[in-house]
Amino acid sequence: MKKNFKNSCLSAMILIAVLSITSCTNDEVAMEDEIIAEQIITVAELKYSDESEMISDEVSTIAEDIYASDEILATSKFDYRSDYLPDCVTITTVITDTTKEKTIDFGEGCELPNGNVLSGIINLSYEKDMEMASKTLALVLENFTFNGVSVEGGADILRVRSNESGNPQGTVSASFNATWPEGETASFTGTRTREWIEGYGSGFWGDNVFLITGKRTFVNKAGNTFEKEVISPLRREWSCRFIVSGVLEITRNDTTASLDFGDGSCDAKGILTYPDGTSEEIFLRRFLKN
Repeated sequence: MKKNFKNSCLSAMILIAVLSITSCTNDEVAMEDEIIAEQIITVAELKYSDESEMISDEVSTIAEDIYASDEILATSKFDYRSDYLPDCVTITTVITDTTKEKTIDFGEGCELPNGNVLSGIINLSYEKDMEMASKTLALVLENFTFNGVSVEGGADILRVRSNESGNPQGTVSASFNATWPEGETASFTGTRTREWIEGYGSGFWGDNVFLITGKRTFVNKAGNTFEKEVISPLRREWSCRFIVSGVLEITRNDTTASLDFGDGSCDAKGILTYPDGTSEEIFLRRFLKN
């Protein structure tokens, strides 16, 4: 009986040790899985991130387009008005001794030529002297939505009439907060430079082309922070509602992926390359108006 008791005790001790080792191993694996999960940049997160890029770009482009109408009229001495904004947009101008204050009102919902639907107001102001080679445009959003996404915040645009390449250029320092209809929230801040490389002064919105460079930070509802830097200039053609080419590098928790917007085709697709080098084609839009 003594011998059997000793054997039973020994077996129990071995079992406890094995269970302890197994438990520690499982905990370590679970912890590693959690760390890996936190580092992965998911397609779902990228859709919200990319849509925030489109919102910021559209708002700043509209502001520059409105300003360009005044600039061209003053410097070229002919009546010019961009045809990008439809008749459902109401623009009100108040001129002070030193500034022009413009209210760009999209009402309860106004569809732009590229299919995006905006509502609310963009308040825009800048110095009245149109002969200046550079100046700052200030914009603030008021009760503003973009394809149903509620957006707050504003931006300052350092506008240069002619850069080193002879093109108009705007350096946009923006800070926006967005709330999607399903409850997702995000903030996006940073500086982007937009060079107007084609279509300036033509009067036809469809031939306008911009190259975009710079960095921006995106923080989603869960508090995950993405640092996004343009590696190859992003090409935005106003005839298309999407970025058509260029490469964006996205970093989260010291893990970096890249997003290639393609060869110039007007679509919502991109090639996402993960940190391990694997790639896949992804669809970048959470929502598209039919």
